Amino acid sequence: MTRLNDNLRGHLAMLCFSALIAGSFSLGSRSASFIDPGALNAARFALAAAITGSMALATRAKWKGAYQAPWRFAVLGLLLALYFVLMFEGLKTAAPVSAASVFTLTPLMAAGFGWLLMRQRMTGRMAFALVLGGIGALWVIFRADWQALLAFNVGRGEFIYFWGCAAHALYTPMIRYLNRGEPAIVFTFAIMSAGCLILTGWSWPAIAATDWTSLPAIVWITLVYVAVFASGVTFLLLQYASMRLPAAKVMAYTYLTPSWVLLWELALARTVPPLMVLIGMGITLVALWLLLEDSAAKVSPSKP
Repeated sequence: MTRLNDNLRGHLAMLCFSALIAGSFSLGSRSASFIDPGALNAARFALAAAITGSMALATRAKWKGAYQAPWRFAVLGLLLALYFVLMFEGLKTAAPVSAASVFTLTPLMAAGFGWLLMRQRMTGRMAFALVLGGIGALWVIFRADWQALLAFNVGRGEFIYFWGCAAHALYTPMIRYLNRGEPAIVFTFAIMSAGCLILTGWSWPAIAATDWTSLPAIVWITLVYVAVFASGVTFLLLQYASMRLPAAKVMAYTYLTPSWVLLWELALARTVPPLMVLIGMGITLVALWLLLEDSAAKVSPSKP
């Protein structure tokens, strides 16, 4: 029963994760052209590190083990830095829903990385659910227009963001692979701090050249949102779920992202999706139900 409850909590965490992460696409597309992606994300990681560090101190989290093998946090921080910088670079030219379509490629990549690192295997039911979720996501992405699907051409922004998604897919199993028992909040703080140092060193010329006082309001709104909700909160949710679910199941929730993005666009731009698009949302929900019911995945506890 405890194992079942842990699995359900992991799925609930990823449901919240998918909703929060979708906001990055809608807000990011509206602010990407006003600031260098490296400068924005350096500030984002710094703010997220401050928040998670304060939470760790306030909750008196145990820091034991957090200083062991600090290279682990550099690896994870680099993967996240690559993902976010390439995401905002891609959003300069890619539409939010189009970028979300690229994000739905991460479950299969995560499944491959999960097998390589942890020997996590997919059951036939899980594989079917992943494919079904992909179909539902494509239905939503192209708004039930198969002619649009057949005419799909990968743009520069989508191509750039694809490599960021590959880094994100690798990050998911690496959490479990490199974790040595640190509390989630401490582990997240260490990753955010490492990512901040990496991005600050990498993007210092852009940071120094940015006129921070004259940035439009949408940039600050985006910065606060991605730092608090799409960084601190979602990373806690992702780590929590990754310690309870196989990588393929964790990343399967990305299939919900296009649906969430459409809702974000509805709220921000008052754009109403066609009724047929709701069919795709229903398909993704069926796929997630199949994943929720599947409990036969085997996970190796191997550690480095």
